[in-house]
Amino acid sequence: MKREIIQTLDGSTTIHIAEWDECYHSKHGAIQEAQHVFIKNGLSLFPDRNVSILEIGFGTGLNAFITFLESKKRNQSIDYVGVEAYPITVEEIVSMNYVEELNAVEQSSIFDTMHQSNWEEKIILDDDFTLTKRKQFFEEINDENKFDLIYFDAFGYRVQPELWSTAIFEKMYNALKPNGVLVTYAARGVVKRSMIEVGFTVEKLAGPPGKREMFRATKN
Repeated sequence: MKREIIQTLDGSTTIHIAEWDECYHSKHGAIQEAQHVFIKNGLSLFPDRNVSILEIGFGTGLNAFITFLESKKRNQSIDYVGVEAYPITVEEIVSMNYVEELNAVEQSSIFDTMHQSNWEEKIILDDDFTLTKRKQFFEEINDENKFDLIYFDAFGYRVQPELWSTAIFEKMYNALKPNGVLVTYAARGVVKRSMIEVGFTVEKLAGPPGKREMFRATKN
């Protein structure tokens, strides 16, 4: 499928899949979406403690990079696992402008290392942040009681409903520790019903720019 780099409304870039008319991040603002959904409504729930994070859809590395920058501000130790079935290309990586838009030029080597590191290998980005990238289909995830927080950033239900099924959310539920949290930009009724069916308690929250609502689910 043809992919192109586009600029979102906050100035940051994303990848657009023309055939699906689907973007890796919100066209209303890639950085704003990541900060609102995954940092404000996810990472912020775990102050002053070590956090293990599973990202569903590593993609451009934006969520991982923002989480790294936030961990420095918050003095948090983070063990980050990103799952991706179809890694983006080197050409696409170098076209992303996140380092500049986040005023993080001093940390540009971190963003590069995130993408250049080997898959299936835990790397130490600094004393308080480790990253493991797993090239894996979501249905192959079989972690048990391992993560505090899940960033669920799969392509939208409109184009890949199978990624938002009860079977997938059961895997997410199992992967979380007790009282663990899953956050996602999605807010469809069918998604909420699948989450509740596997045992999650689901909250509807204000969404990022351009989207009215989002979900946060907690493992009971």
